[in-house]
Amino acid sequence: MRIFVTGGAGFIGSALVRHLIDNTEHEVLNFDKLTYAGTLSTVEPVSRSNRYRFVQGDICDGDAVSAAIAEFRPQVITHLAAESHVDRSIDGPGAFIQTNVVGTFSMLTAARSYWQSLEGEDRAAFRFHHISTDEVYGSLGAEGLFTEDTPYDPRSPYSASKAGSDHLVSAWGHTFGLPVLITNCSNNYGPFHFPEKLIPLMIVKALAGETLPVYGNGDQIRDWLFVEDHVRALHAVFERGEPGRTYNVGGNSEKQNLEVVQTVCAILDRLRPRADGESYATQIGYVADRPGHDKRYAIDASRIRDEIGWEPRESFDSGIEKTVAWYLANEAWWRPIVAESKADQRRGLAA
Repeated sequence: MRIFVTGGAGFIGSALVRHLIDNTEHEVLNFDKLTYAGTLSTVEPVSRSNRYRFVQGDICDGDAVSAAIAEFRPQVITHLAAESHVDRSIDGPGAFIQTNVVGTFSMLTAARSYWQSLEGEDRAAFRFHHISTDEVYGSLGAEGLFTEDTPYDPRSPYSASKAGSDHLVSAWGHTFGLPVLITNCSNNYGPFHFPEKLIPLMIVKALAGETLPVYGNGDQIRDWLFVEDHVRALHAVFERGEPGRTYNVGGNSEKQNLEVVQTVCAILDRLRPRADGESYATQIGYVADRPGHDKRYAIDASRIRDEIGWEPRESFDSGIEKTVAWYLANEAWWRPIVAESKADQRRGLAA
């Protein structure tokens, strides 16, 4: 098949591109604006494949999107392009509304027009797959899991913008008959993660000898999903998922943020000990919490397991070991990004 990937130079998008080129015979078009968090170095390992091509473009530019779709003629559009950092959404919500809501509307408009031009088997086979987040469901208490039927209750500008985009996709399916799929995933981690996010940020700051900033008391709980497990799920959903269905994707790995940071420190202690023999955990410090910080996310991924046959392969212990080792082996990738984008600076303190 021909797979049109928006945001294919970002963290999850690039992992999907690499997975599809390395493990399938599909052709892939990577459509990405190359904002601060998107870099073609993430897809360099597969960039010379004759089944891969790249188009620089903005999902909010309807003409550019339509032209790229018309030229490539995809069977599947996987829509990952999004602003994704909660802290940045607190400082500047407008970019999140523009990219995540208006951009998704633009994608749906172009996809619907293209789909309506198809006939027969091509029309029946087409899918529009929207990739979203578990944050649209709000915050859980000590018990319970998010299911596909959990009411939406977004708490941040980021999650509100993603909830809006989810609703648009669902509406285009119901109103216009566009064959849509939605997946809502838990917290991803792994290679090529932009270094402003928790796990790579802790690695970067630990190696620099800086304080490891834990928000509040670090007791917020997330379900951690290794990115390569996630893209296998995306692949399974757009090939075998039922149009109109939503599938939650989780890693079955609930951890407190503080526990995650302590685990990163312990791995660094083994793989790259500090010169003074002290543990990196001595660098942990506590900083002002994120405004409106959700307490707990946890995914019930039984639908995608039962209906499609997907389950995560990596435990948190195995995935985090691979992740820390990758960052230690690939400093040439992340050090220039940190220097150029100031990815290690705190954001999201607006009251």
